[in-house]
Amino acid sequence: MVKKTKKKVAKKKTATKKISPDQQAIESLIELIRVTSTVIPNDVNRAIEKAKGVEKPNTTASYAMDIIVDNIGLAKTKSQPLCQDTGTVVFYIYHPPGFHQTPFIKQIHKAVTTATKKGYLRENSVNSLTGENAGTNLGAGHPSIHFVEHSAKTLEVKLMLKGGGCENVSTQYSLPDTGLSAGRDLDGVRKVVLDAVVKAQGKGCGPGVLGVCVGGDRADSHAHAKKQLFRKLGERSKIKELAALEVEIVETCNKLGIGPMGFGGTTTILECLMDHRNRVPASFIVSVSYMCWAFRRQGVVIDTKTMKLKKWLY
Repeated sequence: MVKKTKKKVAKKKTATKKISPDQQAIESLIELIRVTSTVIPNDVNRAIEKAKGVEKPNTTASYAMDIIVDNIGLAKTKSQPLCQDTGTVVFYIYHPPGFHQTPFIKQIHKAVTTATKKGYLRENSVNSLTGENAGTNLGAGHPSIHFVEHSAKTLEVKLMLKGGGCENVSTQYSLPDTGLSAGRDLDGVRKVVLDAVVKAQGKGCGPGVLGVCVGGDRADSHAHAKKQLFRKLGERSKIKELAALEVEIVETCNKLGIGPMGFGGTTTILECLMDHRNRVPASFIVSVSYMCWAFRRQGVVIDTKTMKLKKWLY
């Protein structure tokens, strides 16, 4: 009787294709862009769910919040942009000493171009003088890239997609403002911030989030106000007076009756995040950077050797 012998089948090893750190950096940045564009951060999602729960059922405000929540779910499931206006692409890169910025700028440009082709970003960047759209999201000053050297050995990349609608209702004030009876003090700051929200009247796709800077010159003040939007919602200012004002502004705004998308209701803004810059005696600038409910902000830690994603920040 012949014994049947089992043939040993050699398992084929599937060779994993290694990619260079340069290409890996581009892939990591593309994934950062995809997630930022299509997935609402956890802190914002919690705030929106809470806001949905406080609106009265069967009202226009409640209906608006239902649509917002449905939109968030669909965008995440289909990996499609939360909003057709994917906005200005703003990068902040926190890097260790000795980091080479020029190659990383090139990697960002390649990632932005690829992400645009894949549909994670809309072909949204237009030459202001000619109206020409190259279809790449690259051009003078776009994307907006900021490098910050820090003492840590890590590479952190934060990304914000700032929509045009909410940028249009962002604003600046010079105190004193006699029309608002706003002086050069925190009460004056409170008055102008509330005025900005009243003037927006839902046009910034509320419920929104406010980034506020007290002081600085006009350029630095608005940049710093926008930078506050990288803070997590609920992260209070370390300055006691500003922390109290943040809470007061949210409470007051949500009693104005403007509500989601300006349809009335109890949720006009989700959060107010404030900081300050030094100023010269002749000027007192207050900047308000408004962010819409489609709060597209995310960040990652990237391994400086492999350029692979190590950790998500939001």
